[in-house]
Amino acid sequence: MNDPHETTETHLERLLGRALNSFDLPDATVDRLGSALAHASSLHSSHHSGPLDRATYRHAYLLSDGSSLVLWELVHSTGGESAEQHELYTEESEVRLAASRLPAGFPGFADPGGPGGGGLFPFRASGFPEGPDADPAEHGLPGPIGLDAGLDADFALLAALMATPPAELPRMYVPDNSADHARRVLRRAENADRPGEETAQLLRSAFAHHIAQVFARHCRVAGKDAGFTLYEHAFLLLDGVETSLWEVEHTATPDGRHMCEVYSAEHTAREAMELRARVR
Repeated sequence: MNDPHETTETHLERLLGRALNSFDLPDATVDRLGSALAHASSLHSSHHSGPLDRATYRHAYLLSDGSSLVLWELVHSTGGESAEQHELYTEESEVRLAASRLPAGFPGFADPGGPGGGGLFPFRASGFPEGPDADPAEHGLPGPIGLDAGLDADFALLAALMATPPAELPRMYVPDNSADHARRVLRRAENADRPGEETAQLLRSAFAHHIAQVFARHCRVAGKDAGFTLYEHAFLLLDGVETSLWEVEHTATPDGRHMCEVYSAEHTAREAMELRARVR
């Protein structure tokens, strides 16, 4: 990770350029990095499981004012010909949370049927038959997996996307630059019907927030593996009012890249996921 011939400026350009979420870094952090004089990078953790690889790196910078700044990088891939994906975070807790959100095979996912497709097995779970010759009855599953069963699985997925989540524990709001967090959530939204300036103005008075994952599922969309995750970003405003942004992260895109969509209502977010999952 340390190239003695690479300047700190070049290192930062490369680091920020390859990160999928560099736009999510606070502006103040990016501004401070502009004065970096020296850097050092080290491997913090590494995990390998079959074709899946995941590693985190710690990048430390010495700034011109004598202070230091650390970025945490998450690097993951599914092996084979899949490209490594890079994410950047300002806190170790954030990179550990991001790593914990990587279920087996996400993103990119291994083809459930192995080489050659395996379209009769659109979902894979523990205890599920592993190949076309497996007998589902041996696993307590009804009948052979075929087209009708595949459609049933798709409908079950759509029903789950629209299902009401179970009751949650009371929110634990954390005062942590919440107005800036709200601004970054809105900034990374790519959907045209994302909340507008009125919502942005309202959230400028947020002084605490709570983040919760309320849904996660993998499926096949247009013949490709895709993942859907729904997060609630709940905010506590200065006047005591609570309000939420609902963020959908998915890979149901033509090139399989991550996409973020943000909505002001949960039902709208779930309808958007349903629409994405219906596209064949």
